[in-house]
Amino acid sequence: MKIVNLYKRIAVITGLVLFTACAQEDQPTESQLDYSTPIKTDLDRWIDTSFLDPYNIKVYYEWDQNLVDNSRYLFPPAVDKVQPAMEVVKKIWIDSYTAVGGTDFVKIIAPREFVLVGGMNLNTNGTRTLGLAEGGQRVSLFQVNDLDKTDRADVTEFIHTIQHEYVHILNQTKPFDIKTWSKLTPSGYTSSWYVEDDADSRELGFVTSYARLNVTEDFAETASMILISSPEEYQALLESIEDPFGVENIKKKEALVVRYYKEAFNINFYALRDEAQKNTDAVISTQKKK
Repeated sequence: MKIVNLYKRIAVITGLVLFTACAQEDQPTESQLDYSTPIKTDLDRWIDTSFLDPYNIKVYYEWDQNLVDNSRYLFPPAVDKVQPAMEVVKKIWIDSYTAVGGTDFVKIIAPREFVLVGGMNLNTNGTRTLGLAEGGQRVSLFQVNDLDKTDRADVTEFIHTIQHEYVHILNQTKPFDIKTWSKLTPSGYTSSWYVEDDADSRELGFVTSYARLNVTEDFAETASMILISSPEEYQALLESIEDPFGVENIKKKEALVVRYYKEAFNINFYALRDEAQKNTDAVISTQKKK
């Protein structure tokens, strides 16, 4: 028995020695992890100063396949298009809410990530997605390469995306009166909104055809359309509607938006609209002077 035990001990020791030797041979001589600090460009430093440091908002413009839909043909923005696009975001969205809602408003309620994509995000039904808000934490913006800061229509379309997606984030923070809203135009909602004309949708009480997708999109479209329009432009929109039913329901929805902003965030919605319009004018006039 003693001899058997001795053999067992020798076998165990030999095994341990061989295992240790193999383990040591398998270990890499150098770390495979990159611990070096990335070199920041002037653009990176501008993003840090304008978004990350004051608002804790990270801006992704370099390609990361984990941040986009890989089933779509998407590509990163041109580097020289990044700052102009984010200057529009900063001036018209952040500065407007800060001026009316207070210096901490966007610091407290904001997406923590912006993902920028250079081209279109086309859908199978022929529409294009201009922006996405994911879980209130990330906003993806498309067609960054196409933004022309000297063109008011271009700037308005681009900022419409941000204003719309931010309304969703606000709604996730504090819900609007869905019950009352749902009673206004219940029969007008449709998943086939994209085959409808905006003018026809307005006759039914919707500011755009996309507003007809569902109640939450209706609220976000109503609020964002007013924010991107001057009082004269919005009045012209209402006057273009022939059916009094359409005008009446859009005005009722407008009143619910105004009440929501006041009761939920103590924000004067029309003051916010005026500030956004002033900042839109500033973006375009500054760009034209360059």
